[in-house]
Amino acid sequence: MTTDTRKVDGIARPDRFGGRLDPEPAFPGTYGLRPDGFRLPEGTRPGPVRLQVADLERSLAFYEQVLGLRRLEREGPRALLGTGPAQPPGAAGAAAAASPVLVELRERRGARPAPRRGRTGLYHFALLLPDRAALGRFVRHAAELGLPLGAGDHLVSESLYLHDPDDLGIEIYIDRPRRAWQRIGHELVMATDPLDLTGLAEAGPGEPWTGMPTGTVIGHLHLHVGDLATASTFYSGTVGFDQTVWSYPGALFLAADGYHHHLGTNVWAGPGASPPLDDEAQLLEWTVELPDAASLAAVSESLVRGGYEVNRPPTGGEADVVTRDPWGTRLRLSRFSPEASRSGREGPTAEDPR
Repeated sequence: MTTDTRKVDGIARPDRFGGRLDPEPAFPGTYGLRPDGFRLPEGTRPGPVRLQVADLERSLAFYEQVLGLRRLEREGPRALLGTGPAQPPGAAGAAAAASPVLVELRERRGARPAPRRGRTGLYHFALLLPDRAALGRFVRHAAELGLPLGAGDHLVSESLYLHDPDDLGIEIYIDRPRRAWQRIGHELVMATDPLDLTGLAEAGPGEPWTGMPTGTVIGHLHLHVGDLATASTFYSGTVGFDQTVWSYPGALFLAADGYHHHLGTNVWAGPGASPPLDDEAQLLEWTVELPDAASLAAVSESLVRGGYEVNRPPTGGEADVVTRDPWGTRLRLSRFSPEASRSGREGPTAEDPR
């Protein structure tokens, strides 16, 4: 990802708009390209991710002790993680019922690490924290552990990057207020500028990192794909995401409900990238949660019209449907409870117009 060194209002902008550097406020409805057919409704959000790992105990140590997720349930080669209270012995399922699942780990003993290049599928999944102070506490926690981190200021968000023991990519981030987002034409302005780590670490003074706070959600997924035109056809033209950023070198970003992106796709795995092999660590499934049964039925119909296979799995919600993108990445479409918290992605307010 390359960025221009010129600045507008003190913020570096990527040099990808034909020399134009005249951003405008990105008010609701002023940015994004809508699909011609079905469009995902307001309230759509990412749900849990399912990962294949080589050693469940090793992964649990990382996800609990390093990331600070809580074990909600453990049964055989499978564990569920979220932000609720830790599971007491013999209480399988109780914590999971009280706290949304964010990550499911499935052990395939001895699976090889995920390759950094040459594979479609997961680039990273992203945990969205509820406030900047929490991200600041995590920065200090990572420094105390000597944990190597990547970092980027994306203008709409501030992000940290790391890998789990199986080399699966993870982003931990917070959003900037939507009143700070900008657009050029109908495209959101995003970049990868240096992140002010010192300022971020100072954002949560006096409090130690005690784990992922309540309100943490899966903010987005970022996938390696074979080509962006096909990704657009599937994820926008069929599944129904808006395109929000399409001039980024080698990448396309998509979202529902006016977000900056619920899904990133890129071709950075290189030409000829192929799906993960069965014995490699990988993303087994990711989820898009919709707010009502009518929308779930409509996206299912859109997939069938597009010629994509749609299955109704025996586990999960009674109306869940599962499909695969053109590179075999499994996507579950599910309905969530309307009473569930939207975790910081609620509608516009007078203080923070969206």
